Amino acid sequence: MSRPARPLVPKWYSPAEVAVLLGFGLSKVKMKIATGELRSIKDGKYRRVLPEWVDEYIRDQVERQEVA
Repeated sequence: MSRPARPLVPKWYSPAEVAVLLGFGLSKVKMKIATGELRSIKDGKYRRVLPEWVDEYIRDQVERQEVA
């Protein structure tokens, strides 16, 4: 008897996936990566963002709003 397949959980995201997660356009995500607001790494010719870095970006945004 085989087990039901579990959905794969990504270990990292492409900028396009981050844009969908955050409700942003791709160009906005790329700009945030370019300015360093959103951490990423280069994997060959591709940019990748760890899920923790998306969470970190969101936390930073919330903290900025609370301080303002």
